[in-house]
Amino acid sequence: MTTRLTGCGTALVTPFTAGGILDEPALRALVEWQIAEGIHFLVPVGSTGEAATLTPAEQRRVVEVVVDQTKGRVPVMAGAGANDTARAVALSREMHAAGATHLLHVTPMYNKPPQRALVEHFRRVADATPLPVCAYNVPGRTGVNLEARTTLELATIPNVVAVKEASANWGQMGAILADRPAHFSVLSGDDAFTLPLLAAGGDGVISVASNVTPRAMAELADAALAGDVGRARALHFRLLPWFDAAFIESNPLPVKAALAMLGRIANHLRLPLVPLDRRHEDAVRAALRAVGALA
Repeated sequence: MTTRLTGCGTALVTPFTAGGILDEPALRALVEWQIAEGIHFLVPVGSTGEAATLTPAEQRRVVEVVVDQTKGRVPVMAGAGANDTARAVALSREMHAAGATHLLHVTPMYNKPPQRALVEHFRRVADATPLPVCAYNVPGRTGVNLEARTTLELATIPNVVAVKEASANWGQMGAILADRPAHFSVLSGDDAFTLPLLAAGGDGVISVASNVTPRAMAELADAALAGDVGRARALHFRLLPWFDAAFIESNPLPVKAALAMLGRIANHLRLPLVPLDRRHEDAVRAALRAVGALA
């Protein structure tokens, strides 16, 4: 089985109705559009998908819908992270049963485990599932950094096959790229770092921006991986206004607002998240126009 992931994967939003329940038709339409636009894989129920406010049953249902709509055309990497290792194991088994092809596991948040505990956490998760696992390092959200030496130790676990790096630490990312085994993918967790990481030998990105600009992000990754640096650079600079606007407030507030502006979902979130502050709407709209996403 080929488990190596490359290219652009979309960290999918979770559409809700005005009543706060999963909007399955909107989710199916979003998945179909993403695939038609050339996205390489899909990543439901992660941070962008508001997994923290979904019940385990809702998380499984989102993944079931994505898997069903995808019909094997692209991989589906389901978020299954938790700050309780036992819960992370249970979620992994649920996502496997739902049909996911890969798992995304964020480092345990809030607990602030030491590096040796992170290794044990990921080892326990990996031992509990046959699916390939991508570790997710986002210290700005979790309060703990997955150090380069720890990531490289995780890479020796047979089914830990990738890392999503959102530390914004170039020295750390470079150390991983320099010493990783050949099978281990390094994916950017920050849209604006996609081109630099790929230029340094990375493998792709798990993107927030591609919820709205899937074709351009997929083409950026394809160009960089093919060695067409000029085209990748042009796409990077074209997308920069949207990269900035997509994080003008906490993710996924701007991207959900943008998708609503495009008529693809309704702009509903679950507390403690709320819709984008109205004073930022013009900036998001201007960025969408700048990248050609909105007429």
